Amino acid sequence: MGAGKTTVGRLVADRLGWPYLDSDAEVERSTGRTVPEIFAADGEQAFRDEERRVLAESVAGDGPAVVSVAGGAVLDRGNRQLLARSGTVVWLRARPDTLAARVGSGDGRPLLGADPAGELVALAAVRDPLYASVADGVVDVDDLTAVEAADAVLAAVGHRGSPT
Repeated sequence: MGAGKTTVGRLVADRLGWPYLDSDAEVERSTGRTVPEIFAADGEQAFRDEERRVLAESVAGDGPAVVSVAGGAVLDRGNRQLLARSGTVVWLRARPDTLAARVGSGDGRPLLGADPAGELVALAAVRDPLYASVADGVVDVDDLTAVEAADAVLAAVGHRGSPT
């Protein structure tokens, strides 16, 4: 949350000329409900089930694509295995204080509750080792613009050039 997956992912996809998919957007498209609505009506597990399904669909295509994967997807071992064998994984890493500044009050983000900064620290403690376990490359985005982060992602995966 707040690392720039959607913005950077779109820039990278545009640069490569590849399709772009966002797992949260795919969940919303396929269910007709927002992520907060799913959490409120059915709970986190229902969302995780949908997340698992759309992730599998997203990486099953015949050609290359850029997929922005929701941050909690790594909590599921099957998702981690799928990511590890499906392509190059780049972790957009940011410090919890950077993420807290970017997500603000946490509106529309069901896992953040009344203390977004504290929740982000707790989430990082659990998720960061899992991100590290599947990442082929890491881009620290704290002090980067979206374009700079996209450049760094492309460099991490062996592509050169700057988005137009």
